[in-house]
Amino acid sequence: MTFDKDFFISQKFTQAQLGKYRKSAKRNLDIAGRHGEPEVVFHFSYMALIMIGIYYLAKEGYRVKSRPGHHKKIIEALSEILGSQDVLVVGERMRKSRNRDMYNADMLIAKKEASEYLQFVEGLFKAL
Repeated sequence: MTFDKDFFISQKFTQAQLGKYRKSAKRNLDIAGRHGEPEVVFHFSYMALIMIGIYYLAKEGYRVKSRPGHHKKIIEALSEILGSQDVLVVGERMRKSRNRDMYNADMLIAKKEASEYLQFVEGLFKAL
């Protein structure tokens, strides 16, 4: 895999640092799982997805630069690292929904949709 130097920097991570990324993903999933409000479930599921991507990138020896488009690059890299087209398809759908929700302010996430996203991301977390 080739890492775009505009978005990723080579860096070594300790097991403790990797553990913090894993713990952060778990915390986001726990928050998503405790709440019935679809927007909360969706938001924290999405944040867990991004943190899982950051975790896997760190395991590969890369840190993500914070810049416009970096979430898209994280999702693409996670898909490639895991060899899963589903990660790319579902992750992109989540990212676009999040952007519509954030910038249009009238987007509503359905309870069923939020639950399905949560289940998908929980499945990725279990594979860590």
